[in-house]
Amino acid sequence: MKRLFSGIKQLVAIVSCFCIIFIHSSFSPLVSNYVSHAGAAADSYKKATGLYDFFSLTNPFIPAYPTFSFYLSKTPLYESLQLNEAGLSREAFELGLIGMEKLLNEGRAVKNNILSIVDFSQPSGQKRLYVIDLDNHSLLFNTWVAHGRNSGRQMAASFSNKYSSNKSSLGFYLTGDTYTGKHGYSLKLTGLEKGVNDNALNRSIVVHGADYVNGLLASLGYIGRSQGCPAISKLEFKPIIDNIKEGTCFFIYYPLTSYLEHSPLLNWN
Repeated sequence: MKRLFSGIKQLVAIVSCFCIIFIHSSFSPLVSNYVSHAGAAADSYKKATGLYDFFSLTNPFIPAYPTFSFYLSKTPLYESLQLNEAGLSREAFELGLIGMEKLLNEGRAVKNNILSIVDFSQPSGQKRLYVIDLDNHSLLFNTWVAHGRNSGRQMAASFSNKYSSNKSSLGFYLTGDTYTGKHGYSLKLTGLEKGVNDNALNRSIVVHGADYVNGLLASLGYIGRSQGCPAISKLEFKPIIDNIKEGTCFFIYYPLTSYLEHSPLLNWN
């Protein structure tokens, strides 16, 4: 009888292994597609995490992936804060959360309460800087922000990480210390993506106030341009800098496929 039960256990174990292999072989191409398809990165992120959770439950040899509660808990803010009515792209918002969560999961020194997004899918005449308080569920600032003079006129469409390019750089930044320089009270930015914006400090890409960023010029269709800095209005630059300084996430977005498909902070495996 013991031999019979032992044989049955071995048979069940073998059948279970084959079932696991069959299920995983059916779903693994889907996971690969979701992880690599950055054109719909936010949707891919949600689906892929769900599939990996499924894998960890059905296969005892695969450790569970961490629960992505930060991203999932903050996405409803897009509707509750009516960010669509303020002009912010949903993709820009969700990608900002994805990158921010990746930074937090990697243990980077980034605060989890403030997310600043520059949405360059909008023309410069529109208020395309959004400073969001994720803890208190509020939009702290929504105002104009300049792009680099060689990135485009009304729209920013060309980007560079090179010195003297006078272009904006996309991607995720960490805000640093404040200082007083040629533009007055300013905020240092550290680019977190190699080859994309990691020359920001050496290029002196900072947040500062500028006379050419104002509502009067915006009413004409576009504001003045910088040498690559995300310059803001002199009427608001001090309170904005004080709210985002010293370790918050600053994300400059544009729907550029070459960036979205290769950013290590937007694509995970």
